[in-house]
Amino acid sequence: MTRRRTPRCSVIRLTTGHTARTLRHPYGPEPVLALDFGATSVLVTTTGPVTDEDVEFARQLAHEATRFARLLERTVSTRPDREQVAA
Repeated sequence: MTRRRTPRCSVIRLTTGHTARTLRHPYGPEPVLALDFGATSVLVTTTGPVTDEDVEFARQLAHEATRFARLLERTVSTRPDREQVAA
């Protein structure tokens, strides 16, 4: 992925909880990744037939999601109150 040339102008923070989930399903001719956060859904899809760039983006998304999950796992496992979190 290339480096961002313009600064971010906004950030959307989606809070997870017991209603948060991810789904992969067909939606018309293109595949869709749905990120559901209660009443809010974020749909990730292509704008037409799947291209090599779409495949590369999906791979980058999967890689960064894996890194994010590992960071969360390390954060939870090093918290002083981890016994209470696990219960």
